[in-house]
Order: sequence, then C-alpha cells, then structure tokens
Amino acid sequence: MRGTSGNLSIVLNRDPLRLAVTVSGLDKGELTSSDVVVVDEFGAAVPEQPRPDLIPSAEAELHARVAALSGAGAVVHVHALQAVLAGHWWPEGIELRDLEMLKGIGRLAHDETVTIPVVPNSQDMKVLGDDVAKVFDPGVPAVVVARHGMYAWGRDLLQARHHTEIVEFLLQFKVETRG
Repeated sequence: MRGTSGNLSIVLNRDPLRLAVTVSGLDKGELTSSDVVVVDEFGAAVPEQPRPDLIPSAEAELHARVAALSGAGAVVHVHALQAVLAGHWWPEGIELRDLEMLKGIGRLAHDETVTIPVVPNSQDMKVLGDDVAKVFDPGVPAVVVARHGMYAWGRDLLQARHHTEIVEFLLQFKVETRG
C-alpha cells in the first residue's frame, strides 16, 4: 500500500454486522491492534470503542457493504496503479482469459472469460456501494473503482490479500499487453 493510502477490514460479527477497519492516515505496514475502529453496517463507529477518539477510514461504509454482499470475512482496498489504469482503459469491465493466475481467484485458467467489474468513482460511499451492488459478481472477488483503485475480498485477511495480489497481477498483464 502506497504511503498511508488504502485500508483493511475484518468482519467481527455478522448479525449485527461489525467490522474492524483501519483508521485513516496511518501507514498500513506499521499497524498495531490499537489502530482499528469497530464499525457497524453503515461504516459508522460503534459507541463501545476502546479508543473513541479514532476515526474510521472514509471508505468504511463500502467495506461493510462489500462484506454484506459477498459474505467475505475481510476486505482490502488498495490504490494500485494497475487498477487505476485498467479502470480507465476498460470502464465497462476488464475481461481476462487464458491466464494461469485466474486459478488464484477460483476460476478456470483456460476456456473461460472472467470480467473484473468496474464502477465509477464517487466520494459518496452510499452511491459507490449502490454501484458496486449493481455489478457484483459472486464469482469474482474484486471490483475496480475507476481512477481510484480496487477492492478485493476473501474468507479471511490472508485470502483477501492473496486475491488483491492476484488481481493486481492480472490487471498488470492486461494493461501491459492491452489485450
């Protein structure tokens, strides 16, 4: 994650939905357990916080929406250049096929076209969440936000990180080959 950009979340509870989300403005490589805030299904900090002074990431609401839609246990948001470029070049969705790395997101390596959905960027997380819901594909653990970055998810933080890395690789291939 570049600088202090991006954010991470882990689902703590499903009913009611509660996530631990990284706070704004911190280097994600230096996080400690005290650098997260618990949020509800709307991305708002819940009252019973160990540190009520912490402010959740501005994208906490979208993390909650993705977790609710996908059933994921963790969500990763990065401002990957490959995602920004791919979203620019293919705003209707990024088609991939015949790539061995597709197996890493649970898809076939050959004879199947996989489309990574792309949504327009918005500073309004409700609008962004609605757009993600419209293009959500349960068979693709990622979505690109045009001119912003990408979100990837998985059953836990390790799988979400792996999906992030794999989708970044796939997007880099697509951008570099324009194929």
